[in-house]
Amino acid sequence: MIKVAIVVGSTRPGRKADAVANWVHGIAKKRGDAEYEVVDIQDFNLPLLDEPTPPSMGKYTKPHTLAWAAKVASYDAYVFVTPEYNHSTSGALKNALDFIYGEWNNKAAGFVGYGSAGGVRAVEQLRLIAAELQMATVRAQVQLSLSTDFENYTVFKPDPSKEKGVNAMLDQLVSWGTALQPVRAKK
Repeated sequence: MIKVAIVVGSTRPGRKADAVANWVHGIAKKRGDAEYEVVDIQDFNLPLLDEPTPPSMGKYTKPHTLAWAAKVASYDAYVFVTPEYNHSTSGALKNALDFIYGEWNNKAAGFVGYGSAGGVRAVEQLRLIAAELQMATVRAQVQLSLSTDFENYTVFKPDPSKEKGVNAMLDQLVSWGTALQPVRAKK
């Protein structure tokens, strides 16, 4: 079975990404087709790009970078849970993606976005970033509205129908993550 990280893509106080990631994880655990784990970028305390060489060179020197790289490398696919801030993803998630390079290559990525427009613009930006990191993104994505999936715009209470969307995204993610195994083995 492949390993899938459900990445909490916000470090902001009062964030909603952790509640959303745990909800996705609860759905994923029922499936039995992969190993799923929530990975919180906040736990890695990544400063703003402090490595002296570009990530594409793979010459990491800082303990936080080495820990982040090892964690990311241990997965075959990722579900990025992202808020939408100003028509984009969070700066913290962008920074976490930019910190390393080869560890993302030839892996699958799926997306769960939330915001006033369902996080779709944040996901659009993440798809471009993922392409540059040589990730295969899946078509199905989950869109959560602050007005209908969060009580009073704060307490996460998703519409039960959204679970179907999570499973559709995970179906594609597991397929692609599995299909890319031979490509990753050639490294």
